[in-house]
Amino acid sequence: MTMPMSGRIGATRCRRREYRSAAELRPVLDQCGARRMAPDGISYGTLGSLDVRLCRRRADIRLAQALRYDVFYREMAAVPSALARHRGRDEDRHDAVCDHLLVFDTAQQKPNQVVGTYRVLRQDIAERRGGFYTQSEYDIQPLIAANPQLRFMELGRSCVRQPYRTKRTVELLWHALWGYARQHRIDVMIGCASFTGVDPSVHAMALSFLHHYRLAGPEWRVRAHDQHHQSMNLMPKEQIDMKAAVKALPPLIKAYLRLGAVIGDGAYIDHQFGTIDVFICLPVALIDPRYFAHFGAPDAAQIKAPVATAMTASAD
Repeated sequence: MTMPMSGRIGATRCRRREYRSAAELRPVLDQCGARRMAPDGISYGTLGSLDVRLCRRRADIRLAQALRYDVFYREMAAVPSALARHRGRDEDRHDAVCDHLLVFDTAQQKPNQVVGTYRVLRQDIAERRGGFYTQSEYDIQPLIAANPQLRFMELGRSCVRQPYRTKRTVELLWHALWGYARQHRIDVMIGCASFTGVDPSVHAMALSFLHHYRLAGPEWRVRAHDQHHQSMNLMPKEQIDMKAAVKALPPLIKAYLRLGAVIGDGAYIDHQFGTIDVFICLPVALIDPRYFAHFGAPDAAQIKAPVATAMTASAD
């Protein structure tokens, strides 16, 4: 999914200040919305005919996998295995243990009623069920081991069907995603975001901008595994055109950066999916406090949220 986000959290105002830790920020998050759990299949919110739900049932996961296949393999450059091509689904072992946020268009009939998805995996579940997907690309264990007091959550496999790739759909997905993170008292969100293609030179300025200006500090930094490590230092810092570099960033990466995300050391070239991946680390305590008061868009007031008030997203 390549849609950026900006706005405010619901109608509740949070104090404008810097927060030194996730623990200090938690009471503020609690004031910004309820933390009630959403049972499987319960809606996190609706916007017109769009309805975003937390899903774990196999049938719903298959709908998400079929959407991912359409976007990643039919529309983009991913190369399917013979089994994936036969089934018409993008699937891996993590699907069974992840929670899946699905956006349904209730005005459409199956099989195309699922129009957007995000996959989330909490640390407590990952530790019991084989680890995070991100571990296959980046050495994240030292980061997690160094912060035993923090709760990590992985974001991944996000995509939206072409006709729905608009502000409204992404608003709703992030509305649910942020509510889910608050419900589970998440401190740090991690995952990979992608550039299209497998030639780093095509994205030299954008990758170099990330390396020079948004590389995580030592306390949050992780490194791509040595055998796959692709340096992002492709241009000297003084040669970077800041405006052009930011414009060249994929919208989803720009969105994470607006929130305060930092980037891992080195990129990972994923030949199966035809992408250049970068590690995203978004500690909740680093999110600019103004977003807690102003995260949203004009359409945000139209979202009906039966479970929790949550962060919204809007396109550039």
